[in-house]
Formats: sequence, C-alpha cells, structure tokens
Amino acid sequence: MLKSKIHRATIKQADLNYEGSLTVDKELMEAVDLHPYERVMVYNINNGERFDTYAIEGKAGSGVIGLNGAAARKGMIGDQIIIVSYAFFSEDELIDYSPKIILLNKSNQIKKWLRK
Repeated sequence: MLKSKIHRATIKQADLNYEGSLTVDKELMEAVDLHPYERVMVYNINNGERFDTYAIEGKAGSGVIGLNGAAARKGMIGDQIIIVSYAFFSEDELIDYSPKIILLNKSNQIKKWLRK
C-alpha cells in the first residue's frame, strides 16, 4: 500500500559525484512519515524517468530536494518529481488506514495536505 507521497517536489540540486540517494528536506520527510534510508520510488513529471533509491535528510526548512549519484542523471534542476514509499500492512491495520500525502509549491513548501 502507498505509505508516503510528496507530490510535485522541485529538484533544487544534483550531485553526480555523491555516492547515491535522494536528499529531502527533513521537515517534508517528517510530514509524510518518511525515514532516513527508507526506500523511495521517484517519478519525474518532466521527462517520465522512474527510479528507486533511498532518502536522506536534508536541512530542515531548506526546501532541498536533491538527486545524488546515478540519480543525478534522471532529472535536472527545476524538474518536478513525485516521491513515494510503500509498505506492507495487515488487514487489521488497513481498517482505518490512510497514506500521508502532501502537495508542494515551487519552493518545496507544503501547499496542501491531500491526506494526513
């Protein structure tokens, strides 16, 4: 099931020489219950690229979204992406379940909660 989603994040940095991962503002990670080193899928709205990696914390409140290592080849600064994570849940856990989903503005600040 979908666990966490950050919709329309704007790539602010790309570092091909970093050893890998996706940098995400710590406040955004906390908002959608995304944990450091958690596997994420990334969907680039601008070019259709889809890839998976893991999330690392960026500076809280900075709005940073950064492609690192090989992922830096999958998008450009200014591209908009969707960041999602999935998890396994029991039938009992799904009774009142709802994923955490946020929509961002171009500065990567929360514009709207789509689901809390």
